[in-house]
Amino acid sequence: MSAFAFFGGVPLSVLYDNTTLAVAKICGDGRRERTRAFTELQSHYLFQDRFGRPGKGNDKGKVEGLVKYARSNFLTPIPQAASFDDLNAMLEERCRQRRGERAGRHGETIGERLVADLEAFRDLPAVPLEPSEKRAARVSSTALVRYRGNDYSVPTAYGFRDVVVKGFVDEVVILCAGEAIARHRRCYGTGTFVFEPLHYLALIETKPNALDQAAALKDWDLPEAFQHLRHLLEAHMGNRGRREFIQVLRLMEAIPMEMVASAVSEAIRLGVIGFDAVKQIALARVERRPARLDLTAYPHLPKMDVRMTAAADYAVLVPGTTA
Repeated sequence: MSAFAFFGGVPLSVLYDNTTLAVAKICGDGRRERTRAFTELQSHYLFQDRFGRPGKGNDKGKVEGLVKYARSNFLTPIPQAASFDDLNAMLEERCRQRRGERAGRHGETIGERLVADLEAFRDLPAVPLEPSEKRAARVSSTALVRYRGNDYSVPTAYGFRDVVVKGFVDEVVILCAGEAIARHRRCYGTGTFVFEPLHYLALIETKPNALDQAAALKDWDLPEAFQHLRHLLEAHMGNRGRREFIQVLRLMEAIPMEMVASAVSEAIRLGVIGFDAVKQIALARVERRPARLDLTAYPHLPKMDVRMTAAADYAVLVPGTTA
């Protein structure tokens, strides 16, 4: 699919090695039984497949030589990248640069020769194929869905529901009734629990004492301001402060963590310690307006008595005069 997008079209036929991604079985007469995933790919892009003979490297033309060239010129020395997406973008740029070079004794550049080949390509489909494995599953009592030996969390409201799991190369997406309810980075280990702490906050809000024991929240790396806020809330309001802290955490279900963390820091700076204050500050930043805080909602804060100023009060500024 990436190759089709790179070339901007679909070739009439594609020559493959007998990779298990495409071939489920090689029959005695040489026929190949295609995998379901490869059949979906071929049906979507409408190209003819051809397979090399097992053990016959010469069937694949110059593929082996091109792989060696790419390894020596694109991957030596080993490139450094922050992610696979960045690495792929780097390699794609090297391929584009390669178009301006000449191969062998050809007088035209690789890009010039490519133009003639592209004239024979079919147009890309209007919608690209979604490259994922789809499996039916069911949410467990602990709001987990198993996919290829690992368990991925979903919001607790979806317990015992039937779902569809889409497994991508780097992501697992879980859908219920056609709606995506959870997204996780794919884990290639076995027996791993992949939690999203936000999925469990609605349940923990009903049982605040479970906040410190919940496995899903154990390794949650929160900014330091959140722990400071929790300490202040519990110091002022006791158990009710813990519930308000959970409500603050739940703001991240709809607002990015960075924005909520900034609102928490601002609330602490202003001395307005409570869920309502953090929510109002966060919403004000989302909507790009000043925050409107009502301090009557914070009875534990010291009250200030500010009386109306009288003109006579300024008499104390005049030497020799008493108010």
